[in-house]
Amino acid sequence: MIYQNRQDAHKGIDHIFKDLLPVQGMPERPEQIALSHRMLEAMQDGGIALCDAGTGIGKTYAYLVAGIAFHGPPSSQPLLVSTSSIALQKAVRDEYLPFLSAVLAADGMITEPIQAVIRKGKSHYVCDQRLERRLGQLDLRKKNWRAGNALLSLREKLDLDEAPRLSGYDRERVCVPKVCDCGREECRYRAFLDSCDGGQYPFQICNHNLLLADAIHRGTGRQPILPDSLAIIIDEAHKLPETARQMFGVTLRAEDIQGLIHDLRREKYLLAADALADTSRLFLRKLERPHNPDKRFSEYARLLVAPNRALTVVRKQVNPLLSPATRRRLEKLSSTVALFSEGRPDMVFYLSEDARDTVMLCATVADLTAQLQSTLWSQPRPIILTSGTLAVGSDFHRFREEAGLLEDSRVTESVSLSPFDYRENCLLYVPQFPPGQRNEAYYDKLTDEIALLLNAARGHALVLFTSYAAMSAVKGRLTAKDLLWPLFTLGRNAVHTTERFKASPGSILLATGAAWEGFDFPGDCVSLLVIPRLPFARPDALKEKEREDFPNLHSFIRAIVVPEMQIKLKQGFGRAIRTETDTCVVAILDERSIPGQRYFEDVKTALPDMRITDSLHEVEAFIRSVKGPDYFREGGKP
Repeated sequence: MIYQNRQDAHKGIDHIFKDLLPVQGMPERPEQIALSHRMLEAMQDGGIALCDAGTGIGKTYAYLVAGIAFHGPPSSQPLLVSTSSIALQKAVRDEYLPFLSAVLAADGMITEPIQAVIRKGKSHYVCDQRLERRLGQLDLRKKNWRAGNALLSLREKLDLDEAPRLSGYDRERVCVPKVCDCGREECRYRAFLDSCDGGQYPFQICNHNLLLADAIHRGTGRQPILPDSLAIIIDEAHKLPETARQMFGVTLRAEDIQGLIHDLRREKYLLAADALADTSRLFLRKLERPHNPDKRFSEYARLLVAPNRALTVVRKQVNPLLSPATRRRLEKLSSTVALFSEGRPDMVFYLSEDARDTVMLCATVADLTAQLQSTLWSQPRPIILTSGTLAVGSDFHRFREEAGLLEDSRVTESVSLSPFDYRENCLLYVPQFPPGQRNEAYYDKLTDEIALLLNAARGHALVLFTSYAAMSAVKGRLTAKDLLWPLFTLGRNAVHTTERFKASPGSILLATGAAWEGFDFPGDCVSLLVIPRLPFARPDALKEKEREDFPNLHSFIRAIVVPEMQIKLKQGFGRAIRTETDTCVVAILDERSIPGQRYFEDVKTALPDMRITDSLHEVEAFIRSVKGPDYFREGGKP
C-alpha cells in the first residue's frame, strides 16, 4: 500500500476506520481515529509521540493502521513494535495484523498479506550444530520421554519456546551461543536472520529488553541486533523505565546460582557444588518467595556474605579446570554476588520481581537519562510510546522525567479519553473511614467494612492490597466470617488462581503485587473493586536517591511520590472496567482519600469522572440498578 503524499496516508486511515472496519462489526470511535492520525503525523515528522490511551480506545489498531499507512512499499525497512508482555506480542502477530491484512486485501488496498515476526535474543533459538551434538551424546531410551521428544522436535522448530517440555539443561546445550561462528552453510538460525533482514516482514515485534539491547549495541558502535526500522512503536511504554534500569544495571536471580550449581555437579566438581549450595540455601529460600514490597534490600544482601566467600574459594580451586561455558558463568556470578554483597557507591541497589513474581536483586545507575538519550532517543527514526498510564490527567511530567525526555524538543503529548461511560457504569465509594494505626483493631474494622461491601455486591470482588501483611490479616478475618462466596488469594500460581476465580461466579479474589496491572476481568467477574490503601510506593534506595534532588520532603512527595501513586491507582482501577458494558463499584477505604482530605483531589485527577458516594445504601442501590436478575443468583459456596 503506497501513498503519494501525507494527505493520502491520512485519508487511508479514515477509509480503514470509517468504511472498512465498521463492516466487520467494529464501531467507529472518533478518539481512536484521532489517535491514529496523531501517531501517523509523528511518524511523518520524525518525532517522539507520547500517547496516553484510555481503556477501550483500541490503541493497538490505532498504531498498526498508522504504521501500515506510513510503511510504504514492501522492500522498505520494517516497523518495529516493542511490548512488555508475550501475550500482546503474540496477539499482534496472530490476531490483530492477520485481521487487518484480510480486511485490506478484501478491499484491494494490498495484494500480499502483511506479515509479522517475533524477534528474540539468541538464547531463544536452536543452533543446529549444537543440537546434533547434544543428540549424539544421549541415549534417548534412558531419558525422560517428554524431555527427549522435546529435544527431537527441535529438528523441526527453531524457537525453543515452542518446546515447553524442554529441560533447562538441554536448552542451554542447544541454544545459539553468544558467539555464533560455526560457519555451517545449512543454518536455520542464519536463514531466519536473513529473512528478517530481507524485507519479508513489514512488522517486527520484540520485547523492551531486546529493544534496549539493540539500542545499547548501536550506541556503543557494536553490530545491531535488529534491522534498521522506519519507526519504533513502544506499547506498554510505562514499563520501559524499569526495564531500562535492569538493562543498564545488574540483576541476580535464584536461577543464576542454581544454574552454576547444576553445571558444577555435571562436570563432577561435587565439593564445589555442595559448598555453593550449602552457603546459598538460606538466600535461595528467601529469593524464591513472592516479591514483597515490605522487605528491604539489606535483608537479602547480608545473606550473600557466605556465598560470596564460597565463590571466591571455588574460583581459586577449579576455575582453570572448568569448561569455557561454566567458567564464564562462574566469573559472571562471582562478580555479581560480590557487587551485591559488598556494594558500590556509584550504584543504587533495590529489590524487584522477575517474570515468575519472585524476588530478584537489582543494581543500577541512579540516573537513566544519559543512557537512554545516548542509545534509544538519539536514533534517527520516529518513536511512538503508548500506554494507558503514561499521564496523570494530562500531565506527562513524571514519565518524561523517568525516561529522560524532559528536554527533548521532538516530543509531543496526547491524551485519548476512554469512550466508556463511567458516570453511568461506575460508582466511587469513599466512606468516612477513621484514621488509625495499622493494628489489630484497624484490621478488624477494615475487614468488617469489606464484608459489608461484599454483601452489597453479592461477592464478585477483587480486593487489591499494597502489602502482603495487610492481605494476610484480612484474609484470616474474612475466612472466619464464613462468607457465602468462594475466597481466593493470588499467590505464585497466578494463572491457575485467576482461572479458578473467573470460573467461580460471585467469588472473591484477594491480591497484591503484580495483580495491580496486566490481569483482565471483563463482565461481572469484578463488580466490586476494593482498594484498602492508596498505592504509595515503599521507600527504597531509588527513592532516597531521587529525594536528594529536592529541597524538602513536601516538594519530593508532590513531584515524585504522588504522581507514582496516581499512576498505580489508574492501573488498579483498570482491572474493574474492561468493556463498554462492564459496571463496577470502586471502594477506596483510605481516610486520606475522603473529600476534604489531602489526597482526595489527587484521586479524582487520577480516575475517570464518575459519581462519588460515602453511603453503603447507595452502593447497594447502584448494584441493584445496573445488574440483571441472573447476577443475584450467581455464586454461593457449594
